[in-house]
Order: sequence, then C-alpha cells, then structure tokens
Amino acid sequence: MEMTTTTEKCISSSSSSSVHGGNNRREEYPKEGADDDVEAGVLGRDGEAAASPAAATTTRQRLVSLDVFRGITVALMILVDDVGGIVPAISHSPWDGVTLADFVFPFFLFIVGVSLAFAYKKVPDKMLATKKAMLRAVKLFIVGLILQGGFFHGIHELTYGVDIRKIRLMGVLQMIAIAYLVVALCEIWLRRVSSGGDIGSGSMLITRYHHQMFVGLVLVVTYLVILYGLHVPDWEYEVTSLDSTVKHFLVKCGVKGDTGPGCNAVGMIDRSVLGIQHLYAHPVYLKTEQCSMDSPRNGPLPPNAPSWCEAPFDPEGLLSSLMAIVTCLIGLQIGHVIVHFKKHNERIKRWSTLSLCLLTLGFSLHLFGLHMNKSLYSLSYTCVTTGTAGLFFVAIYLLVDVKGYKRPVFPMEWMGKHALMIFVLVACNIVPVLVQGFYWKEPSNNLLKLIGIGG
Repeated sequence: MEMTTTTEKCISSSSSSSVHGGNNRREEYPKEGADDDVEAGVLGRDGEAAASPAAATTTRQRLVSLDVFRGITVALMILVDDVGGIVPAISHSPWDGVTLADFVFPFFLFIVGVSLAFAYKKVPDKMLATKKAMLRAVKLFIVGLILQGGFFHGIHELTYGVDIRKIRLMGVLQMIAIAYLVVALCEIWLRRVSSGGDIGSGSMLITRYHHQMFVGLVLVVTYLVILYGLHVPDWEYEVTSLDSTVKHFLVKCGVKGDTGPGCNAVGMIDRSVLGIQHLYAHPVYLKTEQCSMDSPRNGPLPPNAPSWCEAPFDPEGLLSSLMAIVTCLIGLQIGHVIVHFKKHNERIKRWSTLSLCLLTLGFSLHLFGLHMNKSLYSLSYTCVTTGTAGLFFVAIYLLVDVKGYKRPVFPMEWMGKHALMIFVLVACNIVPVLVQGFYWKEPSNNLLKLIGIGG
C-alpha cells in the first residue's frame, strides 16, 4: 500500500508532544518511565541535563522545529493524497525513481528516530524501558492493523468490514512500529555509558554510539545480500473479478537479483512468510506502462500486460522494514547531535555534513544502477530521502529555532503536535465516512458529494 492511499497515510507520531527549544532555552524531554510521548526527553537550560523533574518544569520552551517538520510532513501527506490523482507528477512513482509523495514516509521515520534520542536520554531502568517500548510498538502495530487492514471503507462505499483470512498484515503504522521498537532497543541497550563530561567531537559521538551504527550496517548488508543474492522461482496466484470469475496467473521468474515488479526478493519473502492473500491488493506498479493504458495513472490493462500486473505486493513488507529501521537509526544519530552539542553552528554543521554525504551516496548508487525505489525501499532511496530530511530539518531549525520565526509556522506546529489525531480523523477517512453516513433520500445525496469529494 502506498503512503497516500486512503487507509495508509499513517503517521509516526504515536502521541502528540515533541522535542522543543530555542535560544537560551530548556529543551524538554520527559524522563523514561513517564506516560509522555515517546518523541520527547528532558534537558535543562542551555541543553544541560535537568537536575530533577521539578527543575525540568521551571521553564518550558519547545524545540519548535521538530513539531513544524512533522506538521509540514502531515500537510504534505494530505496534499499528495488529494492532488496526486490529478497531478501524477507528485503522486508515488510507479516503480523506479522518486516523486514528492515518496518523501513523506521516510520523513516520518526520520522524525521518530530524532525523537527517540530525547525519549531515552536517561534510562534508569533498562528492563522497564524495554517493556514500555514493546508495549508502545504493539499498540501502534494494532492500530495500524485496524486502520490499514481493510476494515474501514472508502468514501465511495457505505459498507465496511474485512475477511480476516485476507486482512492486510503490514502497512505504514506497522512498519513504523517495527522501526520504532528496534531503534528504541538500540538506544536503550546499545550505547556506551558516559564516564563523565559531555561529548565534544564527532569521534566521541561515534565511539559512544558505534554499536548502533554497526546494527545499521548489518541491516544494510543483510538487505543487499537478500535482494541481490536470493533466487526467486516461478510463482502463481489467483484473482477473483467482480463477477466472481477466478483468473489464474503464472509469473515466470527463475532469476536472482531482479529488481523489477514481478521477480524481486522483497515480494517473494512477503508471499512466502505473510501469504499473498495478506498483501496490499492495489500496488503502485499498476500505474506503470506495462500495466496501465493511462500510465502514469491507473487505467485498463494493456492487451499484452505482464502476468504480475494484478498480483498483490506490499511496499511496507518484511525486507523493506530493514531499510526503514536504517532510516530511523539515522534520525536517531541526528537526535544525538541535538542532545550532545549545544551551539547552533555545531549542530547545523554536523547535520549538514551527514545529510550531504547521504545525498551524494544515494545519487551515486542510483547512477550506477541501484535505482531509487520506494516499493523496494532500496539503499539509494534510503540515502536520498534521509539526506533530504536532514537538510530540510536544518532549514526549519534555522528559520524557527535560530531566527525565531515561530508565528508564521504556528499552523504547522499545531499539526505536528496532533499528527496522529489528524491522521485518524482525516487521512484514514474517519471524518469523511461519518459525514457521508448522513444523506437526503438517497445515499448519493450526501454532504461530501455536495462539496465535490464523494461524487
């Protein structure tokens, strides 16, 4: 399922508060064990650790840039969903390449990673922190299963419900839950305990968190070995049409290292482990020229369409989740810079350097044939989207927290603080569905049709 489909635009913000700060500020993060958002933590004045919870609550200013970043991403998500069908150039890329819509999901994963650096800055009880992280991840996964599994209907239908034999198991929130859990555990267990004093250089930062970076490297190598080294055999599937006709398809593969829609290892693993009946039934490659006569829009199948065109495929699958974790881990290291470096220029320099290196690596990989691809969550896609997120965060930080332009971005800040609520009520069609349920004489005579949404 793509990020901008009706039931998939799922936000990483599992609750509404976030990291904040400003000049001569307290950057505030709740101590681990509190019931606050996982995307928060506690620092005292000028970025130093607060001596006590009371001290932490004396002055409260928020690092507004993180909320603004999240709010802009929420707005972008809604934009590409509502306008993407009209302007395909900003909708999801049918396969290789990236568009505006393809940056939304990595941005949310990046935000989760940044926030976790604050949530687990101090962990007095690792076992308790682990239990709470697991509980949060399970809750988020279940919410995603309910919202994205097929239970809620679209605005063109008044029926709902899902056959659990065919429920979609993965999705945006589910992948975020997996990434959050793994990265939270890395932050709780895989960091070198400080021997006193603060981190004053990049090498010291690497020394303290090198185990986390090693985990990221292992995930990248594992992903590449599986994607390019696993043999993908021929496979079959069936599709039931609206008139109950069952069509049987055979997809000829027998290849290794293929990154096309039909014979890649990402899809093979999901079909084998999750079951093809539990995958997303309307993959983005239906908009490719091979599968649509109206490409890059969805359209009728061409007469010579490949056999894989109507097969389910999940862009938030198991193998793709490895690279989603990597995106989140990179965001975590960005968060560490905020925690350990107090001056604006130090933070901006380190963020910009890392982001530019990622962009350079990503575009280089793309040019050498490892194409950017959201559905596969390729390495080049990971580097480019995460590097872009880093530079975007630098720009917002400069504008909001360094220059102090907070009033103009207040709407985005508000959206960032209430991201999950906005997603549930708007992006998952809860509000449109409730409104559409009231009609005059005929179901088609409803308020949504009157304003041009549900026609």
